Amino acid sequence: MNHHDSNLEVAGLKLAIPYIRLFQGKTFVIKAGGGAFADERTTLALLEQVEILHRLGVRVVLVHGGGPQASALAATLGASVEFKAGRRVTDPISLDAATMVLNGAVNTQILALCRRVGVPAVGLSGVDAGLIVARRRPPIEVDGETVDYGLVGDVIRVDPKVVVAQLDAGLVPVVSPISADEAGGLLNVNADTVAAHLAVALSAEKLIVLTGAAGILEREEDAGSRISYTDLAGLAELNRKGALGAGMRPKAAAIEQALLQGVRRVHVISQTAPDALLREVFTNEGSGTLVVADIHALSPAELAAAG
Repeated sequence: MNHHDSNLEVAGLKLAIPYIRLFQGKTFVIKAGGGAFADERTTLALLEQVEILHRLGVRVVLVHGGGPQASALAATLGASVEFKAGRRVTDPISLDAATMVLNGAVNTQILALCRRVGVPAVGLSGVDAGLIVARRRPPIEVDGETVDYGLVGDVIRVDPKVVVAQLDAGLVPVVSPISADEAGGLLNVNADTVAAHLAVALSAEKLIVLTGAAGILEREEDAGSRISYTDLAGLAELNRKGALGAGMRPKAAAIEQALLQGVRRVHVISQTAPDALLREVFTNEGSGTLVVADIHALSPAELAAAG
């Protein structure tokens, strides 16, 4: 390494110090979809960033999905895989598949790779110690038609004590979104929704949502149209213009819920771009989209330091 490179590294470390000081002891809820765990290399790249956050004193909770993996198993088991308005319709076979994949294969694979990179992780799901209590979603109107999502749950209560106990013990909870109703009936709950509810219940400093895109896009088909920051009014306008695709709409609803219930900052970032998580948290420029309740409430300094 030459002298110039070492100077750049030291300068970068100095620039990160204010963020490290700000976030030590704070809670970040990170939600990563199944695409972030599609291959070992991508998973390791994410978990190495989680390890750095953990070692810097951030209390990290990782909520994972596994939709593509669950769909593949459900199809093998003979279930019909159906989506309506970006959300999965869950029949009994699909719920079995989702439980096997999310609480089983995906969660365990993440924990194994956490061991490899030195993250002291522990696996949980919404069923553990009453973490998430849900109820089966009744048929609802979506785009003018009545849709029954089957064995899909809406969150009615969160008891985060099991997560807090793990965080207090210096561990990183890795949470599957499979949950249950009051009687113990299993329900498939959207992972973005679970992450938002957890962020609220834990009074998280940040909710960070990893996606297949570089952030929220002004034009879904244009990867270069990333929005650096927006607020609830901006999200609503994007939705009105049809800019939010079917997959982004559930995320937008979760983001809105988190912000309305007290989470100060939500970040939408790429799940595959190199070091996107660290760049979003520890640099002024960030790497994705920052969403706040009201842009006008931010000071110029806060806007400049959008990480």
